[in-house]
Amino acid sequence: MATHVKRAFKYRFYPTDAQAAELLRTFGCVRKVYNMALAARTEAWARQERVNYNQTSAMLTAWKRTGELAFLNEVSSVPLQQALRHLQGAFANFFAKRAKYPRFRSKRKSRASAEYTSSAFTFRDGRLKLAKMSEPLVIVWSRPLPEGSMPTTVTVSRDAAGRWFVSMLCDDPTVRPLPATGTAVGIDVGLNHLLTLSTGEKIANPRHERRDRARLAKAQRNQARKARGSANREKARRKVAKVHARITDRRRDGLHKLTTRLVRENQTLVIEDLTVRNMVKNRSLARAISDAAWSEFRTLLEYKAQWYGRELVVVDRFFPSSRLCSHCGTLARAMPLDVRTWTCDCGTTHDRDVNAAKNLLAAGLAVSVCGAGIRPQRRIPGGQSATKQKTPRREP
Repeated sequence: MATHVKRAFKYRFYPTDAQAAELLRTFGCVRKVYNMALAARTEAWARQERVNYNQTSAMLTAWKRTGELAFLNEVSSVPLQQALRHLQGAFANFFAKRAKYPRFRSKRKSRASAEYTSSAFTFRDGRLKLAKMSEPLVIVWSRPLPEGSMPTTVTVSRDAAGRWFVSMLCDDPTVRPLPATGTAVGIDVGLNHLLTLSTGEKIANPRHERRDRARLAKAQRNQARKARGSANREKARRKVAKVHARITDRRRDGLHKLTTRLVRENQTLVIEDLTVRNMVKNRSLARAISDAAWSEFRTLLEYKAQWYGRELVVVDRFFPSSRLCSHCGTLARAMPLDVRTWTCDCGTTHDRDVNAAKNLLAAGLAVSVCGAGIRPQRRIPGGQSATKQKTPRREP
């Protein structure tokens, strides 16, 4: 029996005043429980002791019995338990060296959300009602849920702009591997053009942040003039958040359309492993790199390739894709960023980005066929574009 992909479907909704008050109370309790459990586990860690989920769950039961924390009984217990599970997952990632030590949640900076499992909500005939609420949420159904699918978890959140969203996690039987195409493409990311493909196609960089920069600056100046802690400052802050949300929504929509198209058209996709975290330390380029959202592009490409049965190959970041002649394999000694076209000793004139995309494609196909990794080139080769990593010996 084929396993279905778990997929989250996000919708906007408009709560009543009573529902908004209940949800805000729940968000506060979730944040309080998470921070108290994190503090307890941190103190235990200092004593060289480990506290697991079951122990924090017992702590939650004890906290509810105290006078100071009796208000925790006023909200559904399921989001509170889920907060403890999320904390357990954060510690699991920390101990596995996949993430940093968990941080305390802030009322201002952290995402306001609460997660409900199937025991804390009812979904029937397109109507979703959460625990502790008498009326269903008024949801804007921008697209239907997969036919016959029921949500297993529901996450309610509110963003900095004051918009309310509900995300439903469902099995999606419509996600299945696409027919094989036999085509492959190398993808070079950039700033002048968002993407350059090995086919020679260049995809323009929409520069969403730059297009709304004047509007954003005006809203930020207006916020700076308001007294701290005043209602007017909160209104101005929300206007700034709305501009940021507009930029983020447009950027994400564009990246979704672009990655879906690339995955549908190509069987093998090759990209470069870039350390965006280090690259944004360059003050001259940080804003433009962040606006291009290379990390988000890679994330979308990764999970869509996995969904639809495509192969995504990531080439080592030190591979000299821009300096290598895709025609003869000669390695140029220097290639400043302002050089957009160059001519190899063999007489071939290259567009810098197209040449890089072609080299990435060739290197990625070598990985796909041989199972080898791509490492930086140490000498001018006789037509070979990369060296191979040794494959690990198999255990008998």
